[in-house]
Amino acid sequence: MSLANKIADFATTLDYEDLTPAAIHEVKRRTIDSFACAMGAWTAEPARIARHLAMFSTSELGATVIGTRHKTTPDQAAFANGVQIRYLDYNDTYLSKEPAHPSDNLAAIFAIGQAFELTGQDAILGAVIAYEIQCRLCDAYSIRSRGWDHVTYGAFSTVAGSGAMLGFDEATMVHALGLSGVPNNAMRQTRVGELSMWKGCAFANASRNGVFATLLAHMGMTGASEVFEGQMGFFNEVCGGDTFDIETFGSADIGYMINKTYIKKYSAEYHSQSAVDCALEIVTQAGRRLTPDEVESIEIATFNASYEIIGGEPEKWRPQSRETADHSLPYITCAALVDGEITLASYAESRFRDEELLGLVAKTVVIPDAELNPLYPEQGIPNRVTVKLKDGRSFVSRVDAPRGHALNPMTDAEVEAKFRLMADPLLGAKGADNALETLWSLDQIEDLDEVFDAFVV
Repeated sequence: MSLANKIADFATTLDYEDLTPAAIHEVKRRTIDSFACAMGAWTAEPARIARHLAMFSTSELGATVIGTRHKTTPDQAAFANGVQIRYLDYNDTYLSKEPAHPSDNLAAIFAIGQAFELTGQDAILGAVIAYEIQCRLCDAYSIRSRGWDHVTYGAFSTVAGSGAMLGFDEATMVHALGLSGVPNNAMRQTRVGELSMWKGCAFANASRNGVFATLLAHMGMTGASEVFEGQMGFFNEVCGGDTFDIETFGSADIGYMINKTYIKKYSAEYHSQSAVDCALEIVTQAGRRLTPDEVESIEIATFNASYEIIGGEPEKWRPQSRETADHSLPYITCAALVDGEITLASYAESRFRDEELLGLVAKTVVIPDAELNPLYPEQGIPNRVTVKLKDGRSFVSRVDAPRGHALNPMTDAEVEAKFRLMADPLLGAKGADNALETLWSLDQIEDLDEVFDAFVV
């Protein structure tokens, strides 16, 4: 049985009734979190560009661009909404052999759900399936080690969730996986060196392509065969000849992968979340925020994946863009030490170009620590921060599982607080109340238009 057939068999046979209450509740939490991130990104230039591009097309039976009443084609909605959800690097995360942001799938799920007049329960089922496939693929193989971006797996997960919502049989699902998987392999250059706006748009593109492939398969288009095992397929071309399999999928007995993923407490690349907690603990130890001129040196000990992604490139010491700043372990840590917080304002150009703050970043070294590697990712994302002051004092803090990690999850109240932080300024307090009530009732919604109506800016 091919891997595509295994994915298709799981996606086409799972029913809403098979889902656990924990999985259903988590989809609601992730939808709240993701729509919050979309609100927070409303004024960001990439979100504006994607939103305006989507408005060039109009479709009466299409899908709504978050924050508007405009219905565009499902694939354009998936892209525009995917950019808004992802751009701030504030949406959820899963860490394994390959890291990912599985709530990126929700833009595709809601685009298909709304265009085909499906229900909230349909969207919940599609979300659980999409999370399951993406996370299982991330567990199976690291494609970034081969130079490919993690969003490549989104070509499969978005189709699995979307096709399941449309009631695909196994054969149609396999065609959809071929239609999406063969043409949509993204290069890791997206996340190397000085980062661009595209960093926050890459999975939105995977969502757009996944929705497009789903629509083609729905209308009877056939896709390339043997997308994984073929002579010129995924294993040979993307994995360099390596192969992998998925032996187990989620079930009511063992639970689903969505409950093993993490919500972000801070707007920062996930591997830095524990470093922020360390920095804030040091601020508490010192009794106040630190000033750059009083610091002698800072050492951040981290694990290999963190060092490779956010701590090893020279661009991380003088970020030239928001995208580089929120993927810079030294910058994020120093900003937390000086400001006593990490917020969206931490990535204003005036902040990441502040010479006084950059002077502190210049005093910072990041070292890969072999002692921390065995803990990642099952036991957390360990970082240890050591700050030495010129007056001879020093402070040390180590955090393994930051708030929001599956081992230290955020409460519903904390998720709601994060939502209000970004939604209240655009929707007003009463509007945010209504939006929250709507999303907490997702399993009762018969018309997904109701969700988007609650988010008109």
